[in-house]
Amino acid sequence: MEDLENKLLALTENHHLRELHDVRQEGEGVISKEGRKLINLSGNDYLGIASNKLLLKEFYEEALENDLSISHYGLSASSSRLLSGNHPAYSAYEEQLKEYYNKDGALLFNSGYHANLGILPALLEKRDLIVSDKLNHASLIDGFRLSDADFVRYRHLDYDHLRKLLQQKRSDYNKIIIVTESIFSMDGDCADLQVLVQIKKEFDCLLYVDEAHAIGCRGENGLGFAEEQMVISDIDIIVAPLGKAMASQGAFAVMSKSIQDWLVNRMRPFIFTTALPPVTVHWNSFVLEKVKGMNNERIKLQELSKIFVNGLKEIGVQQQYNTCIVPLIVGENERAVHIAKGLEEEGVLVFPIRTPTVPPNTARLRFSLHSKISSEELTKTIKQIHKLYHY
Repeated sequence: MEDLENKLLALTENHHLRELHDVRQEGEGVISKEGRKLINLSGNDYLGIASNKLLLKEFYEEALENDLSISHYGLSASSSRLLSGNHPAYSAYEEQLKEYYNKDGALLFNSGYHANLGILPALLEKRDLIVSDKLNHASLIDGFRLSDADFVRYRHLDYDHLRKLLQQKRSDYNKIIIVTESIFSMDGDCADLQVLVQIKKEFDCLLYVDEAHAIGCRGENGLGFAEEQMVISDIDIIVAPLGKAMASQGAFAVMSKSIQDWLVNRMRPFIFTTALPPVTVHWNSFVLEKVKGMNNERIKLQELSKIFVNGLKEIGVQQQYNTCIVPLIVGENERAVHIAKGLEEEGVLVFPIRTPTVPPNTARLRFSLHSKISSEELTKTIKQIHKLYHY
């Protein structure tokens, strides 16, 4: 235990120590921390659904009309889906997903981490290969490591490098799956899904896309970046965690019927996990339907992203992408902590992101924009960043 204490002390001295902070949602993009109300630019409630009291009221009124039936709105499934936990809400939601995505298969999981941890180990064997974008999320990396397949990484968004790797390795493996996020969680940049579809066809590969930060926010119906780039039908597995713009819990994947059936039989995090409670599954279905009509929020989110990125450029901070994630890379951990504290003093909550979440010397503030912030509040935040960034 003394060794642990020394390691914790070293984390503190290097500004790496992570701590839990009690916060409370106050609605409309505002959060309270230590008794102070702050503009929340550190969450993932991109469309403001989690703090939308009218939507919550509508959902619960519907529940009351149904007499809060245990079968519909129970707080626990009390079993895995392969035992007694597969209540009808699951099947109804998965049918809804198959219709929206025009896919033959769909499955709901307990979290995005569960999905990414379990899908690839279930599908891949020895003599298979995973080819991953270098900056894919940790949950994907953990899934790769649990798989019997080999895996290699291509340089971030470098599709020439991806092609070169496939030219070298395609003949050595039975199955190859290319894995990418659509909008990357720490940099806010985007994969070119149309190019990836071309490459997967060229080399007879599968394509797996994690839409964590695009579901709800992108596409005509909020189905994600794959919808926006019109490649849904060409992607073999689309995974969409539901704890961000969709303001819920769990994750879904859409795929072929054969992949769905195999996962039900072989995916360990699916087989050995107690199912989500019925009330959560109903909320997921309710939100999915509502998100289709939230184009105004999606348009506003894009406009706010442009305002913020252009504002940062004016103060000498270059950004290349207009997504709901805008990183302010400052380098040293101590500097990231200093700027975050300064912004909090001015009423803006954004947490510093440090190693090992990001590479050494790329500590940053990761601004997560949402449709409930005003352009005036964003402009004021940029001025505060200017003072702290150039301090």
